[in-house]
Amino acid sequence: MQDLKRVIWLASYPKSGNTWIRSLLAHYFMPPGKAPDINNLRQFTTADVRQDFFDAANGGAFQGKGLEEWVRMRGPALRLIAASKQGHHFVKTHCQTIQLFGADLIPPEITAGAIYVMRNPFDLAPSFARHQSADIDTAIERMCLENTVMGTPTGIYDALGRWDDHIARWTEAPGLKRRIVRYEDLLKRPAKEMRGLLEDFLSVKVEPQKLARAVKATSFANMQKQEREKGFNERPEGMKAFFAKGQSGVWRTDLTPAQVGRIREAFLPTLETWYPELLDETAAFAKG
Repeated sequence: MQDLKRVIWLASYPKSGNTWIRSLLAHYFMPPGKAPDINNLRQFTTADVRQDFFDAANGGAFQGKGLEEWVRMRGPALRLIAASKQGHHFVKTHCQTIQLFGADLIPPEITAGAIYVMRNPFDLAPSFARHQSADIDTAIERMCLENTVMGTPTGIYDALGRWDDHIARWTEAPGLKRRIVRYEDLLKRPAKEMRGLLEDFLSVKVEPQKLARAVKATSFANMQKQEREKGFNERPEGMKAFFAKGQSGVWRTDLTPAQVGRIREAFLPTLETWYPELLDETAAFAKG
């Protein structure tokens, strides 16, 4: 039986930095001038919502009619994705590591490891709202629901669930080789965070000049410029700009005290584990 343990998942809740990580890795590993722009990242990475793989697994155009049909076809599609490249390769996902209808959404038999990118929920909420073409209160509500999903018109889904459950599933999955990256740390020290990812997790000897080029090429300003000039084919319909702010701490101006309090109440145990530095400030802010 063919060994398909080739997939290194690039996993995150939406709007947590997945596109940035994919771009950084592409610009590091591909030759100078050959790295894809934001609209051609599939040259370097794959995504688990690729229509062409679902079509191939289905033996024809896939048009799902619900979650159960998606799950039934997801396993065969993921096996095709795993077999599409020799050796380890990166695959983007927003799904949780859970079972639905008796099937693993992240199958161990094709999984070599995972890079999990997280972002604090206070900054995530306004960005997720733009991503969903929703108001911030609605976005927070969706971040708190266990059954939150996103989907394509052809019935290919991302099973997101709650923000805190998403983090717990990925950071606590037994037997999973993983590297956890906080978006905020990547913003402060992109070169240091990438060096750790490359050396400690991927066992790659870092070339400083290559790393510096990758960090410069994927600055938020450069990615915004690309989107302005060329658009971004992963931008959801109705969303004005995918690369809108890309900063840490925007919650201080984007959220109300009530919204900050609601997020704290919903996710406090996870905040205590992963974002203890925000606890005092958000508590004071929530009190107005």
